Amino acid sequence: MDKQDRIMLQLVDHHMPPALQQSDHVYSSINEALQTAKPNNFLYYINTFGLEYIVVGVRRNQTYCGFVLTGPFLSSIPDTDFISDIIARNNLPVSERKQLQEFYRSLSVISSNDSNSLGELIVNLCLHPHTDSQIITPEIVKPVLDKLQQDTKIAESQTTIEFRYEFERRLMEAIARGDKVELAKILNEGNSFSNVSDRIPESPIRSAKNLLITLNTLCRVAAERGGLHPVYLDTISERFSITIERATNLPNIKKLNFVIIQEYCEAVQAYSTRKYSVIVKNAVNYIDLNLEKPLTLQDIAADIHVNPSHLSRKFKQEVQMTMMDYINQKRVEESKLHLQRGKISITDIAFMVGFNDLNYFTRVFKKYMSMTPSQYVKNAKS
Repeated sequence: MDKQDRIMLQLVDHHMPPALQQSDHVYSSINEALQTAKPNNFLYYINTFGLEYIVVGVRRNQTYCGFVLTGPFLSSIPDTDFISDIIARNNLPVSERKQLQEFYRSLSVISSNDSNSLGELIVNLCLHPHTDSQIITPEIVKPVLDKLQQDTKIAESQTTIEFRYEFERRLMEAIARGDKVELAKILNEGNSFSNVSDRIPESPIRSAKNLLITLNTLCRVAAERGGLHPVYLDTISERFSITIERATNLPNIKKLNFVIIQEYCEAVQAYSTRKYSVIVKNAVNYIDLNLEKPLTLQDIAADIHVNPSHLSRKFKQEVQMTMMDYINQKRVEESKLHLQRGKISITDIAFMVGFNDLNYFTRVFKKYMSMTPSQYVKNAKS
């Protein structure tokens, strides 16, 4: 960034959720802090979203020109409480919880020693002008095709290959159904991805990562068939893409096989709309992605272009509860996460999750939890 807050060079390997876009005045305040700092100083900056950055001023002939900002990263693992605090502190929509959770989990978590080393490195890099890098590669060695060897290999590995593709088919079907019991049974029978020989013999880690990328794609397709909304698919898929590339050893990569498979299956189980008709599926997705907004049958029906009475009947028939019961149940589930923290008032929580009346929130909460929000907070503390 130059001292007029203009981006001069940007290298980004992640997609920042819209809810976390910071205002321009942030860059101005960073510029002000660094203009008076010593040339060897670096700024450890944490924004209101809990995202951490290392910032170093750039000078030419002792004249301040702007800064280099590196991040975001985290210094602690972002658990459910962490996300709840970010949502509450910044008045973010509660319907963004899943997307925010996936984004924060994709970030690197580094120690204070690592951040100090990073600051020292960037300070020294900024002592000379930026130079564009250029990749060089060795000459490509073309493989020699041995027809006899190829025929022998195909014959010997036919059974293994058939098993692997059958394994993939069953795996994808289990994920699409969100069937964790069947998935555990399949995984116990063997992991086909572990049995594939290295496609890049001179680089087993790269070979294993390529297989994980394929697995990530297969699981995403399976979850899509299972009725998982594209918003959830995109955030999960992107997080695993980043995690795969950051993996540094074969044991971690092998462990990721099971993590990826199980997480997609759990997401389908939690958020799938596969069993619903198109009308009800659209209504459920709209509710889940707009939970903090005023939600009425008429508004939802208008948004998905259906008759309110028809939507009401279909929803009750397929979801086994009225639309308002479904909305209230979802809002109560979200409110419990914030009540457990005990950091913001019950009134603020009620408004945050979409209730515009505290007394109504209390009645609804008691209907589902058999206790008032105050009693729930007291139990959580004890």
